[in-house]
Amino acid sequence: MAQILITSGPTRQYIDPVRYMTNGSSGRMGASLATAAIAAGHDVTIISGPVQVDYPSQARVIPVITTEEMLAACEQEFPRCDGLIGVAAPCDYRPERVEGHKIAKTGQPITLHLIETPDVVATMGAKKKPEQWVVGFALETEDARFRALVKLEKKNCDLIVLNGPEAMNAMENQVEILDRGGEAVAILSGPKEEVAAGIMQAIQIKLMK
Repeated sequence: MAQILITSGPTRQYIDPVRYMTNGSSGRMGASLATAAIAAGHDVTIISGPVQVDYPSQARVIPVITTEEMLAACEQEFPRCDGLIGVAAPCDYRPERVEGHKIAKTGQPITLHLIETPDVVATMGAKKKPEQWVVGFALETEDARFRALVKLEKKNCDLIVLNGPEAMNAMENQVEILDRGGEAVAILSGPKEEVAAGIMQAIQIKLMK
């Protein structure tokens, strides 16, 4: 039995007290992976951004809002886990300045200066111990496999799951699981529950010997 940490869902980066940047991640893939991991006999902790899906009751869920909060929770939880599955879609950018009041409409354009948020999976990949593993996700729209393999290397992942934008807020998914040698360990498609079971099986075969 392994202790598995899963990040799931989107994050929000606020522009003012009521407006924020986010994306269409639903948390369904994270919930499906948690279910698959529990069915395989593992203990699961989920660090989740705001979602409407229900996570399995056997999982411990830590709710977060921002990318920075997700990273802080991972830094606290990951040291006592065997592995991380980073399926969340954290915002890559945040406003350089968050207004303290609601921005009023003036009829004129406004300019947002955006800066990068910390990379959660890359930070955990850099800190992992030799006995720990990290599985990342790459959502790509062009040069997909090349970009996914670059991310695998940069983030020090052991496997990376490549999918496309059609996965966002969908019931089904199509993925390729790539290893550090650039080989496709598995190609899976179908309902997210079935894809998650296949991903979990690949993790157990490749990383949990």
